[in-house]
Amino acid sequence: MNPRYDYRGRQVLVTGGAQGIGRAIVEGFAASGARVLIADLDGARAQALAAELTGQGRAVQAQAVDLADRTAIFALFEDLQQLDVLVHNAGYFPLTPLERIDAAVLERTLAVNLAALFWLTQGALPLFAAAGGGSVLVTSSVTGPRVAYPGLTHYAAAKAGVNGFIRNAALELARRGVRVNGVEPGMIGTPAMANLGDAAHAARIAAAVPLGRLGLPEEIAAAMLFLASEAASYITGQTLVVDGGATLPETLAAL
Repeated sequence: MNPRYDYRGRQVLVTGGAQGIGRAIVEGFAASGARVLIADLDGARAQALAAELTGQGRAVQAQAVDLADRTAIFALFEDLQQLDVLVHNAGYFPLTPLERIDAAVLERTLAVNLAALFWLTQGALPLFAAAGGGSVLVTSSVTGPRVAYPGLTHYAAAKAGVNGFIRNAALELARRGVRVNGVEPGMIGTPAMANLGDAAHAARIAAAVPLGRLGLPEEIAAAMLFLASEAASYITGQTLVVDGGATLPETLAAL
């Protein structure tokens, strides 16, 4: 049991939970006593993680789902009898120069990162109502809301939209006892870093971070566990930046 948080009796749904940040979020909630459902495009990897954690005495299940498919998203909720925390962590961000972004890349980027958040929240609302409230959490990004990265204009636009959703949905749903918050990771050491370049490039990025390293997936998970907890019961419509200070310098010359 995680000594900081007690999620016994709670049901948590985590999208994109099979690896990287999502895996750390799943492990964090499961270690805190929650029942966790992993929803991931890679069904085999998600099932393997669920089996691994179940073998450790955790209550974890997995279901394959394409978060770009609205119908498949709503199907996730058909067999759920309870939901207390929804975490939309799944992301899609192929590094693509602006002039080469085609309809397929843009549509999938917006569908997975932004549109899925609408459908997931809609699907969760009846279960939240039955529970008397709930928590929606989103893995946003510093890219888009705060900074820019070459080749990620489509992703930046989607994440800026995510932050707009967080604030507006928080206002609309507050009277229903539903809190909506997000975490904005900076550069985190996950397999997804390969989208941005090779190991040498990742090392250069790490060296430019004021704290001198890439973030750990567990550090994003810790922020999620806090935001879903009673310790954050008066926080809604907010995003928490977890970036090792990367967005602090006005210019690189300040480092």
